[in-house]
Amino acid sequence: MAFQWLQMRIQEERERRERQANNLERLPGALKEIHEHLAECIQRYTENFGADSADIVLLPNRIKITVREELDGKWQTLSKVDVVCDPDMPGFRVERGEYSMAVEVGLLSSDNLFYRDREQDIYLTMEEFTRRILDRALFPALRE
Repeated sequence: MAFQWLQMRIQEERERRERQANNLERLPGALKEIHEHLAECIQRYTENFGADSADIVLLPNRIKITVREELDGKWQTLSKVDVVCDPDMPGFRVERGEYSMAVEVGLLSSDNLFYRDREQDIYLTMEEFTRRILDRALFPALRE
């Protein structure tokens, strides 16, 4: 005898696994998209504060950002930020020193991505997401 509740749960689980597989498939593309936006921000920053004041590197499963300040004629590392793929979520972990933020990535019905701060349970625009990644690293002396 096939129970209705079991059939419904099997279907729900199939759909969940399909969504998760789709999200995992889109994760590398999402990382590249985020990198492009962050690279634009870093370019604007370096245009204003010097070519060596910051750099960004896209690696297979992470983005590494280093911010420097010139002290006594030498560039000293001021801060570092990593945006790391987390396939278990699926999404990204933003790591900056003691600070860490988990951002879930999902696929909308329009085939666009969404970003959701897991701790605060709020959706983020790309502007807000890039601000959360870069603001404290680039401008530690300014208030939020």
